[in-house]
Amino acid sequence: MKSLLQFLSEVETQASSQAKNMGLKGDGHGDWYDKSGKLVAKTVAGKLKFFGNRSAGKPMEPAQVYEKKPQEKPDNKKDGGALTVGFGRFNPPTVGHEKLLDTISKTAGEGGQYRVYPSRTQDSKKNPLDPREKVGYMRQMFPKHANAIVDDDNTRTIFDVLKGAHEKGYRTVNVVVGSDRVKEFENLANKYNGQLYDFDKINIVSAGERDANAKGVEGMSASKLRKAVMDNDFDSFRSGISKSLDDKSTKNLYNTIKKAMAKVKSEAWEFAPKLAFDGLRESYIAKQIFRLGDMVENLNHGLIGKIIRSGANYVIAVTEDNIMFKSWLKDLNEYDEVHMSGTMRDSKHPNTLVGTDGYRKNLEKLTPGQYPLINKLRQRLRKS
Repeated sequence: MKSLLQFLSEVETQASSQAKNMGLKGDGHGDWYDKSGKLVAKTVAGKLKFFGNRSAGKPMEPAQVYEKKPQEKPDNKKDGGALTVGFGRFNPPTVGHEKLLDTISKTAGEGGQYRVYPSRTQDSKKNPLDPREKVGYMRQMFPKHANAIVDDDNTRTIFDVLKGAHEKGYRTVNVVVGSDRVKEFENLANKYNGQLYDFDKINIVSAGERDANAKGVEGMSASKLRKAVMDNDFDSFRSGISKSLDDKSTKNLYNTIKKAMAKVKSEAWEFAPKLAFDGLRESYIAKQIFRLGDMVENLNHGLIGKIIRSGANYVIAVTEDNIMFKSWLKDLNEYDEVHMSGTMRDSKHPNTLVGTDGYRKNLEKLTPGQYPLINKLRQRLRKS
């Protein structure tokens, strides 16, 4: 049987977690406000109760609040508010990615709305390009899609993309992914529909089969280009870059990546795991990487979590928001920013890196009084 403290800890976490996912701010005394400063909910018996106006009235269910909440009208009225999106690393962008963007545009249809969200992670091994540099090169390489390529530091995961689409009023969303990622995205995106966002329909669309061993566009990958840089092979690198980028700009891109990866003295599996899977798995079996308790990032959808279970070729991790995800080893990155304690990533952008001290501090500002109470309860539970 659960103790009273355990029960109180769980319900308090449920209420604050739900409020946070809906973008509400708390005053530390159980009242929750929307972005305009309007009182919309209270914590009652550990659960959120919603109201239609500032004065406390008859509680309404969250769905009713969403129905009455004024929203930005979708740009695309033709098909009832559908948005097609793509989310990926593009580090660096390749001729193969142009085919992906073409598929995203085709899925949206003539006059349909589509957006492409490059991931925001940067490191010296698998993500050498700064996000803004990456977006700049993508817009040069894929000019017909330039207006659809989004540079937004707040869209760090596929969930950020979906929540943003929901807030803008879209009722249907199409997510275009590689054929090997369809099932993974179907499970995640639909599992949290109605919790983190609320769509009438979520379609996961395959970008088509891909042969990593093929030559030319069909077999091109960012891993191959990073390996070409490490091998000092500019000619191979150039063959994987769109002709829309002139030779001078391509050389600048090559040198930028080379400089970012200059301190990498590791084996191929560390910067191109899909090309050297045997080395990756050997290091995993030897418990040199991806151990229980380690923080990892899924390179496909951007979620960051702590490993709670290990399989032969995969791990299961849980985010700070209790979102569980399964990842194959080749799709993982060791998360090395967990000690970042600053509340700002730079002078203009807040630290949104889940799992860091800075992220926690920002949450404390948004929900004053909530985190100290939860932490106090947890400490008392550990002692009991």
